[in-house]
Amino acid sequence: MPAYIPAHKSLVMLSGILEMCLGFILLNPETQSIGAWGMIGALILFLSIHYHMATHKEASLGIPTWILWLRLPLQIALIFWAYQYA
Repeated sequence: MPAYIPAHKSLVMLSGILEMCLGFILLNPETQSIGAWGMIGALILFLSIHYHMATHKEASLGIPTWILWLRLPLQIALIFWAYQYA
């Protein structure tokens, strides 16, 4: 996570909880559109963090560089997939 973002551990935990909540919201047909738009927003936000990890070795957590770069187009595909439910 970029250094300019405070409380890394808390935000990572909060983002995980957010993803789980949005996933549960997606399960209900009545709230599916809201959940999909929330997931799109979260995926766009995470895109910047994934780019930071790919471009800063100290943030890569030892993950091979090619995997970090592969996550970026995968993130775009996930955004498109979520849009199918919006």
